[in-house]
Amino acid sequence: MPRETLSIPCRVESLAVLAADGQLDKNLEPQVPDADLRKLYKTMRASRRLDERCLMLQRQGRMGTYGPSKGQEAASLGVAYGLNKGDWFVPAFRETAALLWRGWPMHTWMLFWGGYEAGNEVPPGVNDLPTCVPIASQCQYGMGIAWGCKLRGRGQVAAVFCGDGATSEGDFHEALNFAGVYNLPLVMVVQNNHWAISIPRHCQTAAQTIAQKAVAYGFDGLQVDGNDILAVIAGTREAVEKARTGGGPTLIEAVTYRLSMHTTADDPKKYRKDEEVKEWEPRDPLPRFRGYLKQKGLLDEKVEQVIDEEISAELDQAVRNYEAHRFDPLAFFEHMYAEMTPDLRAQQAELKAYLNRKKIETTEAQRHREEGENNESHRRPTAAR
Repeated sequence: MPRETLSIPCRVESLAVLAADGQLDKNLEPQVPDADLRKLYKTMRASRRLDERCLMLQRQGRMGTYGPSKGQEAASLGVAYGLNKGDWFVPAFRETAALLWRGWPMHTWMLFWGGYEAGNEVPPGVNDLPTCVPIASQCQYGMGIAWGCKLRGRGQVAAVFCGDGATSEGDFHEALNFAGVYNLPLVMVVQNNHWAISIPRHCQTAAQTIAQKAVAYGFDGLQVDGNDILAVIAGTREAVEKARTGGGPTLIEAVTYRLSMHTTADDPKKYRKDEEVKEWEPRDPLPRFRGYLKQKGLLDEKVEQVIDEEISAELDQAVRNYEAHRFDPLAFFEHMYAEMTPDLRAQQAELKAYLNRKKIETTEAQRHREEGENNESHRRPTAAR
């Protein structure tokens, strides 16, 4: 048997359309209606502003630990734009812009990071899964949904998100292997933001690209400039069309950068240099897309002012809705199964009795304090006139 190089048909390509300096490859430019371009910009801007507001709420003690998506808005939004309403979207936890595009209210995003179960409530008629923080676990869920889509035969596609750190987890590889074997309508998107908390990308894999990992599982990989929303849209359209017509899965590596911290519980200055961040700031997807729209005559200062005013009003209302939310701890038990088990009912009854008892004790203690204060006021001597 002679020694020879194997011929492997799977492709691994790289795609960029709009450079950071504004240069545009018109041959690759996706056709997007003007109204959609403006809406895409507004959604990216809203995502950035929502990020900023949530960080403020967290720093003020009004929200729990928060994971920003600053600098990664294009990677998720471009994919969301390439899907149909009936397709499935399975996020990790930095897909803020995409969730806004898919119809998630801002206050629901706040509720999730505020620790409320209501933050996992998917809007009616939206085929999405809730935000998923455990690394790579959503890959299996998304693969399962893609399998269901194929079995139903309705032409639906599942898009699943994870980060570069997730590619070191077994769930990621198991999902890709199954998707390849069963030729599932799956688009797996890796947001390669170069850092898995404090672990740099080069410590995750020795492979030249993450996109090439698709080859091991028998399908194509595509590396796109994740800070170029036009490239993300173009690449997603190809992958979705392929999946929808029976061509199987695609692995998309969206090369982006995390301009902020991993979460508010993290200090990135301990493991990365400011010079690295400054190097990536000119590639920020928001000003890049803004420049593109201005060149097309679709954006000016007046339009931006209107957009910002609309976003500000929406954010203010979202904060009011978020802080008006009241949580009933008894509801914990109602979301475990479609019907509560006898054990859960017993536990719920026990907690209810405990809370009622504490309420009575608190009321009694308050009454005693008030009586003591009243008695004390009667004993005080009247000031001489």
